[in-house]
Amino acid sequence: MEAARILEALVLGIVEGLTEFIPVSSTGHLLLLGHFLGFDSPNHTFEVLIQLGAILAILVVYAGKLIRIALALPTDPNARRFVGAVLLGFLPAAVIGALSHDFIKNVLFNAPLVVCLALMVGGLVLLWVDGLELRPRYTNAMDFPLPVAFAIGLCQCLAMIPGVSRSGSTIVGALLLGADKRSAAEFSFFLAMPTMAGAFAYDLYKNHSSLSFDDSLVIVIGFAAAFVTALVVVRSLLDFVSRHGYAVFAWWRLIVGALGLAALLVFG
Repeated sequence: MEAARILEALVLGIVEGLTEFIPVSSTGHLLLLGHFLGFDSPNHTFEVLIQLGAILAILVVYAGKLIRIALALPTDPNARRFVGAVLLGFLPAAVIGALSHDFIKNVLFNAPLVVCLALMVGGLVLLWVDGLELRPRYTNAMDFPLPVAFAIGLCQCLAMIPGVSRSGSTIVGALLLGADKRSAAEFSFFLAMPTMAGAFAYDLYKNHSSLSFDDSLVIVIGFAAAFVTALVVVRSLLDFVSRHGYAVFAWWRLIVGALGLAALLVFG
C-alpha cells in the first residue's frame, strides 16, 4: 500500500474524530477533504465505517452512565423512558436512511458543491439560534419528553444531506424545542450511538463485497485516529458549549464552506 494513502487515511480519521460530535458536519469535512486529496473509497464506505471509532469513543466516555441506565431499566421508569426517547429519536433516521441510502451515497456524497452550501447555510442557522434569547425548559438530557425526542429525531434526518451535520441538526432542534445548550449536546451524544452504529452496520452489509485488504487496512487506520481524537472532543465539548455556546462552530462552518466553494471554482 502506498504511504500517501496511509497518511491520507490517518488525516481523514483525525478529521472525523475532531468533527463528529461538534455541529460542523464530519461527513462534509471528509468528503471535501477527500475530494481535494483525491482519496478514493469504494462507494464512500471509508467515510462511513471509520465512524465506528467515534462511536467507541463515546461509549468509553459514557460507559459508567450507560451501565447505570441498563441496570436501572427493570425498576426505574425514568431509565426506561429515557431509553425509549433515544430509540424514538433514532427511528426516523433508521427508516428514511434505509429507504434513501443509495441516493445519498451515489448522488449527494458526490456533490461537493452541495456540501459547501450546506456548511454555509447551516453556519448561518447556528449563528441565528445561538443568538436567540431562549428560555430552556429542559436542563437534563434524560428528562426530554418523548414527543421532543421524536421531533429531534426528525431534525436529525436533515443531516442525510452531507454538510448539514448530524450533531448540528439535533442540537439546533433540541435548543428550539426547549433544551439548554449542555443538555442539547448531551442528547445528541446519546442519539449518535444507535444512529451511527446503524449507519455503520447497514453500510458494511451493503458494501462488504467491494472491500479489499487494502481498504480494510486504511479503514483500521482511520478508525484508530478517529477514536483517539473523538475521545478528546467528547470529554471537553459539554463544558465548552456551556461556557461559550455554538457561535465558534458556526463561523468554522462558514469559513470552511466558503474556502471549499472558492477551491471548487478554482480547481474544479
